[in-house]
Amino acid sequence: MAHVDAGKTSLTEALLLAGGAVRQLGSVDAGTTRTDTLDLERRRGITIRTAVASFAVGDVTINLIDTPGHPDFIAEVDRSLAVLDGAILVLSAVEGVQAQTIVLYRALRRLGIPIVFFINKIDRSGADPDRVISAITRRLTPTAIALESVRDAGSAAATVIPYDLTDDAAAEALTVQLADQDEAVLQAWIDQGATISETGLWKTLGGLARGGLVQPLIMGSAITGAGVDRLIRTVTALLPPPWADRDRPLRAQVFKIERSGAGDRVCFVRIREGTVSVRDQIFAAGTEAGKITAIEVCEPAGFVPRDHAVAGQVVRLHGVRARLGDHLGSEPGSTTAGEGLHFLLRRWRRQLPPATHGSRSHSTRRSPRSPTTTR
Repeated sequence: MAHVDAGKTSLTEALLLAGGAVRQLGSVDAGTTRTDTLDLERRRGITIRTAVASFAVGDVTINLIDTPGHPDFIAEVDRSLAVLDGAILVLSAVEGVQAQTIVLYRALRRLGIPIVFFINKIDRSGADPDRVISAITRRLTPTAIALESVRDAGSAAATVIPYDLTDDAAAEALTVQLADQDEAVLQAWIDQGATISETGLWKTLGGLARGGLVQPLIMGSAITGAGVDRLIRTVTALLPPPWADRDRPLRAQVFKIERSGAGDRVCFVRIREGTVSVRDQIFAAGTEAGKITAIEVCEPAGFVPRDHAVAGQVVRLHGVRARLGDHLGSEPGSTTAGEGLHFLLRRWRRQLPPATHGSRSHSTRRSPRSPTTTR
């Protein structure tokens, strides 16, 4: 997730390349990225629709959801929030914290979704990672934990230097930050003067990050590949997925709906628990939603037709009559309707008194800069 032009789709390409899902780095400018498939997306160089891709790291499969950054398409982001295990919030090393960055961060925190910050474009002219880190701690959260520094920022030679915890100053700086949130680290530091070790860092940081108490911060460049491997390690080590039991009844959720070439409804679904097969009867929002006519599983090669799918996978289901946000199950009592929007801006608009909507009275009309409409 990111403000528009922070390099989110380029980072998606870099992750897919590092994970072996693609053989060549796609370009937003050239219209060759894996996730921007609409003609308009490729012509304009922006993401309009949420896209899903997958890559493997050892025995872990990462389902990556690339969301739009432009506020006009915020609904596409909204629909994805309920199915995330964690989020990479991307910022440009030049522009730093922007308006949409703040909106996204607040929504993620409100829903308790763990966050990893990634400061992108460290190789771009004008890049200043230290200034961006300062803006993050001032405007978003004081609990962002930077795990590295940048050498030669603003040039093509920019590289990422992980903190060396054998260095006393670096180890103590990280220990101070973690001690604010972890009593065991604080106690060891006070009683024994013990600073955090490399092993202790990842163990402690994992628990704190999953609990939303801190946000690890990684830096790099999607174009040059700097920091991308470090980002993958951070995500897989600190944001492991919840246990997905394949033997339990089906529990899944719809986060996107498209139409096939034949005009049929196709539901993008995250399976939380259980197993689903072709011709299974599905229920959504307490009512029958039809029989599954086809299943496509998101794999590194793309969406691949399968006869069944299991917990933990992201799939496309054909033949299911469901709405965005609906919870799916194999029994009527196990399903609920969508939970609605997560971004507060729309709730504030719904809560405005009737007189503020459509009124032509000068006394009730609100300025475009009114706090009610611009928060």
